[in-house]
Amino acid sequence: MGTAFIILLVLAFFILMSSFFTVKQQSSVIIERFGKFHSVRNSGLQLKIPVVDRLAGRVNLKIQQLDVIIETKTKDNVFIKMKVSVQFKVIQEKVYDAFYKLEYPHDQITAYVFDVVRAEVPKLKLDDVFERKDDIAIAVKRELNEAMTTYGYDIINTLVTDIDPDIQVKNAMNRINAADREKTAAEFEAESSRIRIVAKAKAEAESKRLQGQGIADQRREIARGLVESVEVLNNVGINSQEASALIVVTQHYDTLQAIGADANSNLILLPNSPQAGSDMLNNMVASFTASNQVGEMMKKNNKKVVKPKPIQPQSGYEDDILPESGQ
Repeated sequence: MGTAFIILLVLAFFILMSSFFTVKQQSSVIIERFGKFHSVRNSGLQLKIPVVDRLAGRVNLKIQQLDVIIETKTKDNVFIKMKVSVQFKVIQEKVYDAFYKLEYPHDQITAYVFDVVRAEVPKLKLDDVFERKDDIAIAVKRELNEAMTTYGYDIINTLVTDIDPDIQVKNAMNRINAADREKTAAEFEAESSRIRIVAKAKAEAESKRLQGQGIADQRREIARGLVESVEVLNNVGINSQEASALIVVTQHYDTLQAIGADANSNLILLPNSPQAGSDMLNNMVASFTASNQVGEMMKKNNKKVVKPKPIQPQSGYEDDILPESGQ
């Protein structure tokens, strides 16, 4: 009797303990009684009738994310792969609908995403897909909200996180981008060259202006110096004409001295009078004539008369004829 009572007491304790259960935060539990929906229990310590009630399932109330990869075609016949991330959660007031109306909610959401993306992307060209990916995400969210709210799901956000064209298309786009950047760089380089040329031209113009101003000032000072020199010479009794001639001769010899001071100069001074050309030609002709005459005289002086040598008789038996001395 004591053993049976202990067994019954232990059994009653386990039955009592099985009547209590806990529900985690951000989750709900479905309680069924004899296979029929009875209640929804939220977070905390809960009680159920043993054997009669059972836990049919737990529903996660946290925000979940589903990544859907879709392959589709653009308006300009480029196949791309898009990755759409859907963030959703179960509405706490509609746990019953979320648990009993949909068996595979992920498959349902994936089907709607496929339907919307393959309806929107073929309307756009490849470049427009990249530019209007937010519009595609908004269209997906709008369509999902209309469909999934009935089943107790709230679509928090949809994001187009990746657009991946074929590798050859990406290479072509990179080449186009590189060519466009090279064109822009060439335009900037050309503009930079133009600025440098304009700046150099302005600098040269300013330099010429300053050089001209310097030459004008130099000539002005030279003229002032000449005037003062003539006045000084006039004061010592030399008239203006003689003073001018003296100044010209002095400048002439100063110029010759300056030219001769340079040891590496190849300058040849020639007369600059109107008849200088004819005088030079006459002098050259006269020089050639004189040199020819000198050459002819030298030839005549060097010319010698060659006399034949007398033949002497050979002495055999005859006595040699000796010249007489003193005759």
